[in-house]
Amino acid sequence: MQKIFKASLAELEATGIQTVSAQSLGTGQSMELAHDELGRVAAAGVSVVCMDEFHLPRTAETDLRSTAGSLCARECGSDHPTRGRGRRHPPSRALRTGDGERLACDLAVRGLVIFSGLARGVDAAAHRGAINARGKTVAVSGTGVDIIYPQENTRLAEQMLALGGALISEFPMNAFAAPQDFPIRSRIIGGVSIGVLVLEADEYSGTRITSRCALEQDREVFAVPGNVTNKNSWGPNTLIKQGARLTATWEDVWEELPAPVRLALTPATGDESQAGKTASLFGESELPPQKRKILKLLKADEATHIDEIVERLEPLVIRDIRSAVRAGAGGEGQVYAGEEFCEELCAVSSWLLA
Repeated sequence: MQKIFKASLAELEATGIQTVSAQSLGTGQSMELAHDELGRVAAAGVSVVCMDEFHLPRTAETDLRSTAGSLCARECGSDHPTRGRGRRHPPSRALRTGDGERLACDLAVRGLVIFSGLARGVDAAAHRGAINARGKTVAVSGTGVDIIYPQENTRLAEQMLALGGALISEFPMNAFAAPQDFPIRSRIIGGVSIGVLVLEADEYSGTRITSRCALEQDREVFAVPGNVTNKNSWGPNTLIKQGARLTATWEDVWEELPAPVRLALTPATGDESQAGKTASLFGESELPPQKRKILKLLKADEATHIDEIVERLEPLVIRDIRSAVRAGAGGEGQVYAGEEFCEELCAVSSWLLA
């Protein structure tokens, strides 16, 4: 590195670099700018990490060494990263961000480090999922590490750092949010990760750039399928057709991890999201027995016709009535006494007469 700054202008031009860059190096202007940048970095408590010092997957060293000379990092540290990716403004925001947060939580609780871009929507949800699992998550920024973009995620960035995560960027301090810089970070995201998980991407989104970089860098690509009528499902659905791993739960990602990585990760704890439960506005303990039976027959992901509910509910009610009659006749106590028994009997009668 020192030889570059000591080289003459003719020697620098002979290497084939641009004339402007050769003049900046030959006159010492680049060295002055580098010292100024290091001063700003030190004042902000940020570390400059060269590629030789950055602990990357073996293949990532080749992918990134030729393009990124160094990275600025705040509280850096990760061993087994995976990446969650999606659009910044998904139309089905609650559903897709919920999927991203759930998957990130389930993977982070098992020791994976979640890399994302700190953007709105799925990116932020991936970070939140890792934070909920008390795991590590890293944001690869398209700005300087001293500028949080968007500003609404400042609190999220603070939580990441508090849990041992990091903000990393190849851009200098005070670099503002420029549209052309965000696609550039995509190769960093794909390069430092062992896999990229795509939840949403339309035909021209930045997520498509990230997945393409991951494929070029020979990374595993995972995709969560979406509704074919939704334009933002174009990306994951197309990736699945091209050979990406269809992903519904964390197990789909876990199965594709290299065996040494799975062995090195911490064992699962009980903090992951409960896959067997669905969100409900009603607590089952607050409902009477008749309504609890109906609630259990409803499906979380599709509509159920009322005729089907009645048809499936009749045998259950008749069985309960027979149990009540047997219990009363046997002298073992009235299981369905008085008013409740009449309600069951009237319900069955109305269904049978309908």
